[in-house]
Amino acid sequence: QVQLVESGGGLVQPGGSLRLSCAASGRTFSSAAMGWFRQAPGKEREFAAGISRSGVSVYYADSVKGRFTISRDNAKNTVYLQMNSLKPEDTAVYYCAADPIFRVPVSSSPRDYDYWGQGTQVTVSS
Repeated sequence: QVQLVESGGGLVQPGGSLRLSCAASGRTFSSAAMGWFRQAPGKEREFAAGISRSGVSVYYADSVKGRFTISRDNAKNTVYLQMNSLKPEDTAVYYCAADPIFRVPVSSSPRDYDYWGQGTQVTVSS
């Protein structure tokens, strides 16, 4: 079992960048796929990016592809989400999550993720 804590959110202007971090505790981190999800007020939680346990395979929602980059450092038990060219529609609470079950490809469904962080707010506004 893992515990996840996100950080790095904040207020940024359109076109700006943020780097989110998710620090994990627990010995299962390196064997779990990791995902970043986001949830805007009044909307369902949606997949943004995912990464396999090795970090070799990455997957992105069409809405963020080309702008966001997910990565992980298993030695530091940390997963990152580099967000560039941010748009107002990126405004949401961003959650990292862990899926300990092997899936090919990495799942984009929040129902497949067993462990969740508390979320970090990202607001993109001028």
